[in-house]
Amino acid sequence: MSDHQTRTSQPADPDGHFGESAAATYDAHAADMFTPEAVDPVLDVLTELAGDGPALELGVGTGRIALPLAGRGVGVHGIDMSRAMVARLRAKPGGDAIGVTVGDFATARADGAGGYTLAYLVYNTINNLTTQAAQVACFRNVAAHLAPGGTFVIEVGVPDLRRLPPGQTVVPFHISDNRCGFDEYDTATQSLISHHIRIEGDRGSSVSVPFRYVWPAELDLMAELAGMRLRHRWDHWTREPFTSDSRQHVSVWEKPE
Repeated sequence: MSDHQTRTSQPADPDGHFGESAAATYDAHAADMFTPEAVDPVLDVLTELAGDGPALELGVGTGRIALPLAGRGVGVHGIDMSRAMVARLRAKPGGDAIGVTVGDFATARADGAGGYTLAYLVYNTINNLTTQAAQVACFRNVAAHLAPGGTFVIEVGVPDLRRLPPGQTVVPFHISDNRCGFDEYDTATQSLISHHIRIEGDRGSSVSVPFRYVWPAELDLMAELAGMRLRHRWDHWTREPFTSDSRQHVSVWEKPE
C-alpha cells in the first residue's frame, strides 16, 4: 500500500462531531488558527523534535499542521476518525502525500508503528476522547507507535474552573455580534460541553460538542503508565515557562531509549 492511500482501521463509519457539515466550514471558522503567526511556532517545535524521522499526527483533520510540516521535509502520517475532514485534506495541494489511517486515534494502528520519532496532538484534541480510559489508551497507543527516544506532544488548555463560582457551571469563551461560545462543566465527571452559536444573516445555527478536560498532572500519570516521562512543559509553543497562571500548556513526553 502506498503512503498516499487511505486505510480504514474499523468497520464503523461515524464521523462523530466532525462530519460533513463541520468539515465544510472548519477551515473558515478556525481561520485565525491557520495564520503564519499561529502555525509557525508549532512547526518550529515539531520539526526540531521530529529530527530525521517521521511524525504521527493524531486527529490530523484538514491538515492545518500536517501539510506545512510536510512542507518542511518531515514525513507525516495522520490518524482521524472523520472521513469528511480527511477528504478536505486530500483536496488540498500536497494532501495526497499525507498517509492517513481512518479510525479512533486512541486505538488505531498506523503504518510504521514503532518507528515514529514524534507523535503529536494539538489544539485541545486530547479532550475529544471523552473518557479517562480512552485518554489512557491513547498514551499507550502512542507509546506503541514511537521509536525509542521518540517524543509525544500535546497542546491543551488548563481547565478554567477558577472562573466558576459556587453553583455556576458555564464559562463563556467567545462573545461577538454573530457568535457566542460557552463551556458547560461537570466537575464530578471532568466532562464539558462546548456550545457554539452562530448568526449568519437572518439564520442562526448551534452545535454542542462533548469533551473531557484533563489536568497536567493527570496527563503525566497517563504518560508514566505508558512508559513515558515528561521532558518539557511550556505555556505556549514559543516556550514561555508554564506557571500557575497559564491557561494552556504544551507538554512533551519522551519514550526512553
